[in-house]
Amino acid sequence: MSKIIYSFLIVLLCSSCSSETAEPTPTPTPESLYFPPLTGTTWETKSIASLGWKQSAVQPLLDYLQLKNSKSFIILVNGRIVMENYFNGHDATAFWYWASAGKTLTSTVTGIAQQENLININNKVSQYIGTGWTSLPLAKENLITNKHLLNMTSGLDDSTDDVDPASLKYKADAGTRWAYHNVYVKLQDVIAQASSQTWNSYFNTKLKDKIGMDGAWFQLGNNSVYGSNTRSMARFGLLIYNKGKWESNTIVNENYFNEATNTSQNINLGYGYLWWLNGKASYHLPQSQLQFNGSLIPTAPADMYMALGKNDQKIYVIPSKKMVVIRMGDAANPDNPTFALSDFDEVLWQKISALYQ
Repeated sequence: MSKIIYSFLIVLLCSSCSSETAEPTPTPTPESLYFPPLTGTTWETKSIASLGWKQSAVQPLLDYLQLKNSKSFIILVNGRIVMENYFNGHDATAFWYWASAGKTLTSTVTGIAQQENLININNKVSQYIGTGWTSLPLAKENLITNKHLLNMTSGLDDSTDDVDPASLKYKADAGTRWAYHNVYVKLQDVIAQASSQTWNSYFNTKLKDKIGMDGAWFQLGNNSVYGSNTRSMARFGLLIYNKGKWESNTIVNENYFNEATNTSQNINLGYGYLWWLNGKASYHLPQSQLQFNGSLIPTAPADMYMALGKNDQKIYVIPSKKMVVIRMGDAANPDNPTFALSDFDEVLWQKISALYQ
Protein backbone atom coordinates (compact mmCIF):
# COMPACT_ATOMS: atom_id res chain seq x y z
CA MET A 1 0.00 0.00 0.00
CA SER A 2 2.82 2.39 0.92
CA LYS A 3 4.41 1.71 -2.49
CA ILE A 4 1.19 2.72 -4.26
CA ILE A 5 0.95 5.93 -2.24
CA TYR A 6 4.63 6.67 -2.94
CA SER A 7 4.12 6.13 -6.68
CA PHE A 8 1.07 8.36 -6.68
CA LEU A 9 3.02 11.18 -4.99
CA ILE A 10 5.80 10.88 -7.56
CA VAL A 11 3.28 11.15 -10.44
CA LEU A 12 1.61 14.13 -8.76
CA LEU A 13 4.94 15.87 -8.25
CA CYS A 14 6.02 15.31 -11.83
CA SER A 15 2.63 16.53 -13.06
CA SER A 16 3.03 19.67 -10.98
CA CYS A 17 6.53 20.28 -12.35
CA SER A 18 5.30 19.70 -15.89
CA SER A 19 2.47 22.22 -15.55
CA GLU A 20 4.91 24.81 -14.22
CA THR A 21 7.38 24.42 -17.06
CA ALA A 22 4.64 24.33 -19.71
CA GLU A 23 3.33 27.81 -18.88
CA PRO A 24 2.82 29.67 -22.16
CA THR A 25 5.19 32.50 -23.02
CA PRO A 26 3.34 35.81 -22.75
CA THR A 27 2.28 37.16 -26.16
CA PRO A 28 3.94 40.50 -26.89
CA THR A 29 1.47 43.36 -26.67
CA PRO A 30 0.83 44.78 -30.16
CA GLU A 31 2.31 48.24 -30.60
CA SER A 32 -0.34 50.90 -30.05
CA LEU A 33 -1.33 53.28 -32.81
CA TYR A 34 0.31 56.64 -32.10
CA PHE A 35 -1.26 60.07 -32.59
CA PRO A 36 0.86 63.22 -32.24
CA PRO A 37 -0.34 65.98 -29.87
CA LEU A 38 -2.71 68.52 -31.45
CA THR A 39 -0.20 71.32 -30.89
CA GLY A 40 3.56 71.57 -31.03
CA THR A 41 6.11 69.63 -33.06
CA THR A 42 6.39 66.46 -30.96
CA TRP A 43 5.96 63.31 -33.04
CA GLU A 44 7.26 59.88 -32.08
CA THR A 45 9.65 58.18 -34.47
CA LYS A 46 10.58 54.60 -35.28
CA SER A 47 13.84 53.47 -36.86
CA ILE A 48 14.30 51.53 -40.07
CA ALA A 49 16.30 48.94 -38.07
CA SER A 50 13.56 48.41 -35.46
CA LEU A 51 11.15 47.47 -38.25
CA GLY A 52 13.60 45.02 -39.76
CA TRP A 53 13.63 47.07 -42.97
CA LYS A 54 16.65 47.34 -45.26
CA GLN A 55 18.84 50.37 -44.58
CA SER A 56 20.49 49.78 -47.96
CA ALA A 57 17.18 50.65 -49.71
CA VAL A 58 16.89 54.09 -48.09
CA GLN A 59 19.41 56.02 -50.19
CA PRO A 60 18.11 54.79 -53.59
CA LEU A 61 14.63 55.96 -52.53
CA LEU A 62 15.92 59.38 -51.41
CA ASP A 63 17.95 59.74 -54.61
CA TYR A 64 14.86 59.03 -56.71
CA LEU A 65 12.74 61.52 -54.75
CA GLN A 66 15.42 64.18 -55.17
CA LEU A 67 15.77 63.44 -58.89
CA LYS A 68 12.00 63.69 -59.39
CA ASN A 69 11.57 67.23 -58.02
CA SER A 70 10.20 66.25 -54.62
CA LYS A 71 9.93 68.79 -51.83
CA SER A 72 8.98 66.48 -48.95
CA PHE A 73 8.42 62.84 -48.11
CA ILE A 74 7.10 61.11 -45.00
CA ILE A 75 6.48 57.47 -44.10
CA LEU A 76 4.41 56.69 -41.01
CA VAL A 77 4.13 53.18 -39.56
CA ASN A 78 1.50 52.81 -36.83
CA GLY A 79 1.43 56.60 -36.72
CA ARG A 80 5.15 56.99 -35.96
CA ILE A 81 7.54 58.74 -38.35
CA VAL A 82 9.97 56.29 -39.96
CA MET A 83 11.22 58.64 -42.69
CA GLU A 84 10.84 62.41 -42.95
CA ASN A 85 12.88 64.11 -45.63
CA TYR A 86 12.90 67.53 -47.28
CA PHE A 87 14.48 68.51 -50.56
CA ASN A 88 15.32 71.55 -52.69
CA GLY A 89 15.11 74.12 -49.89
CA HIS A 90 11.74 72.93 -48.55
CA ASP A 91 11.41 72.33 -44.80
CA ALA A 92 8.98 71.12 -42.14
CA THR A 93 7.31 74.53 -41.77
CA ALA A 94 6.92 75.32 -45.48
CA PHE A 95 3.47 75.23 -47.06
CA TRP A 96 2.71 73.47 -50.33
CA TYR A 97 -0.51 72.93 -52.24
CA TRP A 98 -2.35 69.61 -52.18
CA ALA A 99 -3.89 70.09 -55.64
CA SER A 100 -6.52 67.39 -56.31
CA ALA A 101 -5.28 65.32 -53.35
CA GLY A 102 -7.31 67.87 -51.36
CA LYS A 103 -10.53 66.51 -52.88
CA THR A 104 -10.40 63.90 -50.13
CA LEU A 105 -10.72 66.67 -47.53
CA THR A 106 -14.03 67.66 -49.15
CA SER A 107 -15.09 64.01 -49.22
CA THR A 108 -14.37 63.65 -45.49
CA VAL A 109 -16.18 66.85 -44.50
CA THR A 110 -19.17 65.75 -46.60
CA GLY A 111 -19.32 62.62 -44.43
CA ILE A 112 -19.17 64.78 -41.29
CA ALA A 113 -22.03 66.97 -42.52
CA GLN A 114 -24.11 63.86 -43.21
CA GLN A 115 -23.51 62.35 -39.76
CA GLU A 116 -24.64 65.68 -38.28
CA ASN A 117 -27.86 65.34 -40.31
CA LEU A 118 -27.15 68.55 -42.20
CA ILE A 119 -27.20 66.80 -45.57
CA ASN A 120 -27.93 63.44 -47.16
CA ILE A 121 -25.59 62.43 -49.95
CA ASN A 122 -28.48 60.70 -51.75
CA ASN A 123 -30.42 63.97 -52.02
CA LYS A 124 -30.24 66.15 -55.11
CA VAL A 125 -27.74 69.00 -55.11
CA SER A 126 -30.44 71.56 -55.98
CA GLN A 127 -32.19 70.81 -52.68
CA TYR A 128 -29.33 72.66 -50.95
CA ILE A 129 -28.08 75.30 -53.40
CA GLY A 130 -31.24 75.92 -55.44
CA THR A 131 -32.07 75.16 -59.05
CA GLY A 132 -30.26 76.68 -62.00
CA TRP A 133 -26.77 75.80 -60.77
CA THR A 134 -26.24 74.10 -64.15
CA SER A 135 -27.45 74.90 -67.67
CA LEU A 136 -29.38 71.61 -67.79
CA PRO A 137 -33.15 71.28 -68.11
CA LEU A 138 -34.58 71.11 -64.59
CA ALA A 139 -35.51 67.42 -64.90
CA LYS A 140 -31.90 66.52 -65.79
CA GLU A 141 -30.35 68.82 -63.16
CA ASN A 142 -32.54 67.26 -60.49
CA LEU A 143 -31.06 63.83 -61.28
CA ILE A 144 -27.69 64.96 -59.89
CA THR A 145 -27.21 64.05 -56.24
CA ASN A 146 -24.41 64.83 -53.82
CA LYS A 147 -23.25 61.24 -54.28
CA HIS A 148 -22.84 61.82 -58.01
CA LEU A 149 -20.46 64.68 -57.18
CA LEU A 150 -18.55 62.44 -54.77
CA ASN A 151 -18.08 59.59 -57.25
CA MET A 152 -17.64 61.72 -60.43
CA THR A 153 -20.78 60.54 -62.22
CA SER A 154 -22.65 63.85 -62.52
CA GLY A 155 -22.98 63.38 -66.28
CA LEU A 156 -21.80 66.96 -66.85
CA ASP A 157 -19.45 67.90 -69.68
CA ASP A 158 -15.89 67.54 -68.35
CA SER A 159 -14.14 69.58 -71.05
CA THR A 160 -13.66 72.56 -68.71
CA ASP A 161 -12.93 73.20 -65.04
CA ASP A 162 -15.37 76.12 -65.00
CA VAL A 163 -18.27 75.57 -62.62
CA ASP A 164 -20.50 78.53 -63.52
CA PRO A 165 -23.96 77.44 -64.73
CA ALA A 166 -23.20 78.18 -68.39
CA SER A 167 -20.19 75.84 -68.32
CA LEU A 168 -22.02 72.95 -66.62
CA LYS A 169 -23.55 71.34 -69.69
CA TYR A 170 -25.34 68.06 -70.21
CA LYS A 171 -23.31 65.09 -71.45
CA ALA A 172 -25.24 62.13 -70.02
CA ASP A 173 -27.77 61.34 -67.32
CA ALA A 174 -26.29 61.41 -63.84
CA GLY A 175 -24.97 58.01 -62.80
CA THR A 176 -24.36 56.72 -66.33
CA ARG A 177 -20.94 58.23 -67.14
CA TRP A 178 -17.75 58.56 -65.06
CA ALA A 179 -15.64 61.65 -65.77
CA TYR A 180 -13.16 63.46 -63.54
CA HIS A 181 -14.67 66.91 -63.06
CA ASN A 182 -14.11 70.00 -60.93
CA VAL A 183 -17.86 70.19 -60.27
CA TYR A 184 -17.25 68.20 -57.05
CA VAL A 185 -16.41 71.62 -55.51
CA LYS A 186 -20.16 72.33 -55.39
CA LEU A 187 -20.20 70.05 -52.33
CA GLN A 188 -18.48 72.88 -50.47
CA ASP A 189 -21.41 75.15 -51.37
CA VAL A 190 -23.87 72.45 -50.30
CA ILE A 191 -22.21 72.16 -46.89
CA ALA A 192 -21.96 75.94 -46.43
CA GLN A 193 -25.67 76.34 -47.16
CA ALA A 194 -26.73 73.39 -45.01
CA SER A 195 -24.58 74.45 -42.03
CA SER A 196 -25.28 78.20 -42.30
CA GLN A 197 -21.52 78.69 -42.04
CA THR A 198 -18.77 79.45 -44.51
CA TRP A 199 -17.02 76.41 -45.93
CA ASN A 200 -13.77 77.52 -44.24
CA SER A 201 -15.41 77.86 -40.84
CA TYR A 202 -17.12 74.46 -41.01
CA PHE A 203 -13.97 72.74 -42.29
CA ASN A 204 -11.76 74.29 -39.60
CA THR A 205 -14.13 73.45 -36.73
CA LYS A 206 -15.07 69.93 -37.79
CA LEU A 207 -11.81 68.60 -39.24
CA LYS A 208 -8.72 70.81 -39.24
CA ASP A 209 -8.74 71.80 -35.55
CA LYS A 210 -9.73 68.33 -34.34
CA ILE A 211 -6.61 66.67 -35.75
CA GLY A 212 -4.14 69.53 -35.32
CA MET A 213 -3.66 70.44 -38.98
CA ASP A 214 -2.45 73.81 -40.15
CA GLY A 215 -3.07 75.25 -43.61
CA ALA A 216 -5.76 77.12 -45.50
CA TRP A 217 -8.00 77.01 -48.56
CA PHE A 218 -7.35 79.37 -51.46
CA GLN A 219 -8.80 79.87 -54.92
CA LEU A 220 -6.58 78.99 -57.87
CA GLY A 221 -8.56 79.85 -60.98
CA ASN A 222 -11.72 77.74 -60.77
CA ASN A 223 -10.21 75.40 -58.22
CA SER A 224 -10.57 75.42 -54.45
CA VAL A 225 -7.13 74.31 -53.28
CA TYR A 226 -5.74 73.46 -49.85
CA GLY A 227 -2.20 74.24 -48.76
CA SER A 228 -0.35 73.12 -45.65
CA ASN A 229 2.94 71.82 -44.35
CA THR A 230 3.76 68.16 -44.96
CA ARG A 231 3.03 66.94 -41.45
CA SER A 232 -0.53 68.28 -41.74
CA MET A 233 -1.01 66.10 -44.79
CA ALA A 234 0.39 63.20 -42.75
CA ARG A 235 -2.06 63.95 -39.90
CA PHE A 236 -4.97 63.66 -42.33
CA GLY A 237 -3.53 60.43 -43.73
CA LEU A 238 -3.29 59.05 -40.19
CA LEU A 239 -6.94 59.92 -39.51
CA ILE A 240 -7.95 58.06 -42.65
CA TYR A 241 -5.70 55.10 -41.80
CA ASN A 242 -7.62 54.84 -38.49
CA LYS A 243 -10.96 54.82 -40.35
CA GLY A 244 -12.01 58.34 -39.41
CA LYS A 245 -11.01 58.28 -35.73
CA TRP A 246 -8.40 60.49 -34.06
CA GLU A 247 -7.40 58.59 -30.95
CA SER A 248 -10.81 57.67 -29.48
CA ASN A 249 -12.68 60.56 -31.12
CA THR A 250 -14.81 59.75 -34.16
CA ILE A 251 -14.32 62.55 -36.69
CA VAL A 252 -16.18 60.82 -39.52
CA ASN A 253 -18.12 57.61 -38.92
CA GLU A 254 -16.80 54.29 -40.15
CA ASN A 255 -19.80 53.49 -42.36
CA TYR A 256 -19.21 56.59 -44.47
CA PHE A 257 -15.44 56.01 -44.39
CA ASN A 258 -15.94 52.49 -45.77
CA GLU A 259 -18.16 53.79 -48.58
CA ALA A 260 -15.62 56.49 -49.40
CA THR A 261 -12.68 54.09 -49.68
CA ASN A 262 -14.39 51.36 -51.70
CA THR A 263 -15.70 51.25 -55.27
CA SER A 264 -18.55 53.78 -55.39
CA GLN A 265 -20.13 53.02 -58.79
CA ASN A 266 -19.85 50.32 -61.44
CA ILE A 267 -18.04 52.32 -64.15
CA ASN A 268 -14.66 53.19 -62.62
CA LEU A 269 -13.88 50.42 -60.13
CA GLY A 270 -10.77 52.30 -59.02
CA TYR A 271 -12.69 55.24 -57.57
CA GLY A 272 -14.47 55.80 -54.25
CA TYR A 273 -15.74 59.14 -52.95
CA LEU A 274 -12.92 61.32 -54.35
CA TRP A 275 -10.43 58.61 -53.29
CA TRP A 276 -8.46 56.49 -55.78
CA LEU A 277 -8.40 52.75 -55.07
CA ASN A 278 -5.59 50.35 -55.91
CA GLY A 279 -5.93 46.65 -56.59
CA LYS A 280 -9.20 46.68 -58.55
CA ALA A 281 -9.85 44.73 -61.74
CA SER A 282 -9.98 47.88 -63.90
CA TYR A 283 -9.89 51.67 -63.72
CA HIS A 284 -10.47 54.88 -65.66
CA LEU A 285 -8.22 57.96 -65.70
CA PRO A 286 -9.02 61.69 -65.86
CA GLN A 287 -9.85 63.18 -69.26
CA SER A 288 -10.47 59.78 -70.80
CA GLN A 289 -13.36 57.39 -71.28
CA LEU A 290 -11.05 54.41 -71.78
CA GLN A 291 -11.13 51.50 -69.38
CA PHE A 292 -7.78 50.03 -68.37
CA ASN A 293 -7.57 46.51 -66.97
CA GLY A 294 -5.58 45.71 -63.86
CA SER A 295 -4.47 47.64 -60.81
CA LEU A 296 -3.72 51.37 -60.85
CA ILE A 297 -0.24 50.84 -59.37
CA PRO A 298 0.80 47.19 -59.79
CA THR A 299 3.99 47.68 -57.75
CA ALA A 300 2.04 48.89 -54.69
CA PRO A 301 -0.05 46.91 -52.18
CA ALA A 302 -3.49 45.99 -53.53
CA ASP A 303 -5.33 47.34 -50.47
CA MET A 304 -3.91 50.85 -50.85
CA TYR A 305 -6.16 53.87 -51.33
CA MET A 306 -4.88 57.25 -52.43
CA ALA A 307 -5.36 60.98 -52.60
CA LEU A 308 -3.68 62.01 -55.85
CA GLY A 309 -3.08 65.54 -57.10
CA LYS A 310 -1.57 67.35 -60.04
CA ASN A 311 2.24 67.50 -60.11
CA ASP A 312 2.40 64.36 -57.98
CA GLN A 313 0.95 65.40 -54.65
CA LYS A 314 0.31 62.06 -52.92
CA ILE A 315 -1.29 60.55 -49.84
CA TYR A 316 -1.00 56.76 -49.87
CA VAL A 317 -2.79 54.79 -47.13
CA ILE A 318 -1.86 51.09 -46.83
CA PRO A 319 -3.78 49.24 -44.07
CA SER A 320 -1.95 45.91 -44.54
CA LYS A 321 1.41 47.61 -43.93
CA LYS A 322 0.13 49.98 -41.20
CA MET A 323 1.59 52.71 -43.39
CA VAL A 324 0.80 56.24 -44.51
CA VAL A 325 3.09 57.75 -47.17
CA ILE A 326 3.17 61.43 -48.17
CA ARG A 327 4.91 63.07 -51.12
CA MET A 328 4.75 66.77 -52.00
CA GLY A 329 6.65 68.57 -54.74
CA ASP A 330 6.80 69.70 -58.32
CA ALA A 331 5.87 67.40 -61.19
CA ALA A 332 8.07 64.30 -61.28
CA ASN A 333 7.80 64.44 -65.06
CA PRO A 334 7.27 68.08 -66.13
CA ASP A 335 6.26 66.96 -69.62
CA ASN A 336 3.31 65.00 -68.20
CA PRO A 337 1.90 66.79 -65.10
CA THR A 338 -1.22 64.63 -64.85
CA PHE A 339 -4.07 65.38 -62.48
CA ALA A 340 -3.77 62.01 -60.80
CA LEU A 341 -1.72 59.00 -61.82
CA SER A 342 1.73 59.09 -63.45
CA ASP A 343 4.53 56.60 -64.06
CA PHE A 344 6.20 58.19 -61.04
CA ASP A 345 3.86 56.19 -58.76
CA GLU A 346 4.95 52.85 -60.15
CA VAL A 347 8.69 53.46 -59.82
CA LEU A 348 8.29 55.16 -56.45
CA TRP A 349 6.53 52.06 -55.12
CA GLN A 350 9.32 49.84 -56.40
CA LYS A 351 11.68 51.95 -54.29
CA ILE A 352 9.39 52.03 -51.22
CA SER A 353 8.65 48.30 -51.27
CA ALA A 354 12.39 47.57 -51.51
CA LEU A 355 12.57 48.85 -47.91
CA TYR A 356 10.56 45.97 -46.52
CA GLN A 357 10.61 43.15 -49.08
